[in-house]
Amino acid sequence: MVELQLRKRNACVIVLGDIGRSPRMQYHAQSLLEDNYNVDIIGYIETQPLDALTVAQPKCKIHELSAVPITNLTPKLQLLFKAIWQTLSLLMALISIRRPNFLLVQNPPGIPTLIVCYLYCALTRTKLAIDWHNYTYTILALGMAGGEQNRLIRLTRRLERYFGSKAHTHFCVTNAMKEDLQRNWNIGPVHVLYDRAPAQFHPIELPQKHELFMKLSKDYAPFMAPCYADLKQSGMLESTSLTQKLANGTVLYKPQRQAILVSSTSWTPDEDFGILLKALESYESVATAEPHVYPSLLCIITGKGPQKSQYEAQIAKLQWRKVSIVTPWLEAEDYASLLASADLGVSLHWSTSGLDLPMKVVDMFGSGLPVCAYNFKCLSELVKHGENGFVFNDHSELAEQLRLWFEHFPTNPSIIETRSRFKRSLQQFQDLRWRENWKQCAAPVLEAFL
Repeated sequence: MVELQLRKRNACVIVLGDIGRSPRMQYHAQSLLEDNYNVDIIGYIETQPLDALTVAQPKCKIHELSAVPITNLTPKLQLLFKAIWQTLSLLMALISIRRPNFLLVQNPPGIPTLIVCYLYCALTRTKLAIDWHNYTYTILALGMAGGEQNRLIRLTRRLERYFGSKAHTHFCVTNAMKEDLQRNWNIGPVHVLYDRAPAQFHPIELPQKHELFMKLSKDYAPFMAPCYADLKQSGMLESTSLTQKLANGTVLYKPQRQAILVSSTSWTPDEDFGILLKALESYESVATAEPHVYPSLLCIITGKGPQKSQYEAQIAKLQWRKVSIVTPWLEAEDYASLLASADLGVSLHWSTSGLDLPMKVVDMFGSGLPVCAYNFKCLSELVKHGENGFVFNDHSELAEQLRLWFEHFPTNPSIIETRSRFKRSLQQFQDLRWRENWKQCAAPVLEAFL
């Protein structure tokens, strides 16, 4: 036992992307720290990583990669330049880390990550573990002429498969992906490590919701309180458009308050935000025609991504009366509070491979928030229609689910049983958190590398 404790416990977590927007890999790193590993993290820092990682010096060291310079090259040459730049940057970072027992690598992106990490591990006799979130080639195929039949995409798939098979062990996010890796890629051993919400995603009480609404009201008009004179006349200490705090400190929802719909998106082609816009347009029509039946709807869309400005321009032109939309970027703590404060969540993720699951839904379930989720191949491993949420195939089905959920909000007697069923299911989901799930599924596999 003493000898085991004296062995070095060094791990390296690699994200060839924004560390702050890679929650699963951050949770891996945090769990490794809690299991007394020294952790080096390699990736880009565009968004602030979790506090648990930044304050853990010297046990946790973050090695920031240099951003790829913008050039005037053609798209194909730019891809080649990017691959060369990232290869060199990653090699330089790997040279500077503490000698690890293993590399834990996020895939995608697999090119050049898997190639570089395989070569490093072969030269240094380090174990390689890959955490498969999706497939690189299916994501790249979205923006390529010819899709998956494009020669570059076929090459990417061969490289991803070959170097992926060289790893000593594998984690993945669904059972469907495990079966695909084993059957079609001849890759193994593969361990399913389902995403589970960490402890910060949990239900909260109304006073905490009020604090969040007060904070958001400083920047976003739909949350703003009435004027101070109105507050004094009504006996309120402070107020938002949704809640009121009385002079005795009691916090209440306002009568006939607006409902909150929340969605988190990366604003990329694998999340069709247009589906939500069309569904909201339908809700606007119905709610305008029957204002005493359907509440006003405040739709909060969080996240960063390449298509955000495009859709924000569309939103700015809307002249809706019953639906308002805000697109804030929230800190991690406020995002968790927002999910716990909302009335319904929406997931637009559809997966390029059909084999991964939306982590945003995991966070919503951890916060006690039911969801409407866009249907795809393996979604049933997480969302079960009518048991813990709704599944939709197009904007018409989503619009119908919004009408059902918010009709006579918040006291619709026709869906009391549905709400109770969802609540029970989500409470069961919250019984198993990321940390406990990681210790059961991932810790024994990685400990074997020591």
